[in-house]
Amino acid sequence: MKPKVSIIMGSTSDLDVMAKAAKLLDEFEIPFEMNALSAHRTPEEVEIFAKNAKDRGVKVIIAGAGMAAHLPGVIAAMTPLPVIGVPIKASLEGFDSIMSIIQMPPGIPVASVAVNGAMNAAILAVQIMATGDAELMEKMVDYKESLKQKIVNANKELSEVKYKFKTN
Repeated sequence: MKPKVSIIMGSTSDLDVMAKAAKLLDEFEIPFEMNALSAHRTPEEVEIFAKNAKDRGVKVIIAGAGMAAHLPGVIAAMTPLPVIGVPIKASLEGFDSIMSIIQMPPGIPVASVAVNGAMNAAILAVQIMATGDAELMEKMVDYKESLKQKIVNANKELSEVKYKFKTN
């Protein structure tokens, strides 16, 4: 089984956040890999990874990093694959990570999700891959419908909650 998505984190201290992406990819039965690579501490390994990901069959890269969050941008500079950055709340409420990820020069895009939004990064990765895969698109449609159904069910439950002045 070859990975279609690569989940990269700056260090294993980011695992609690990035595990949410892994869980969603598992639910969609999409092969993925997880590695810790640092743009600052292991730049040579980051370069080898980024330059070889496409040839290894990877379709989308999810890169999470906190503080000096250069990892997604450095990877994007060296690969033709889409890169989704996950800003991780490590300092300054994650604002420093957001700025490092979204402030990219022309020609080197990095998609970004919310702070600690690894699950949304995985959803976006699935959506990107689903544009060329009818079966995966159907799984995404079903997933989105299940989100809708959760709210419909929640409103049914809320209708049973009684308060003296509640009107519905």
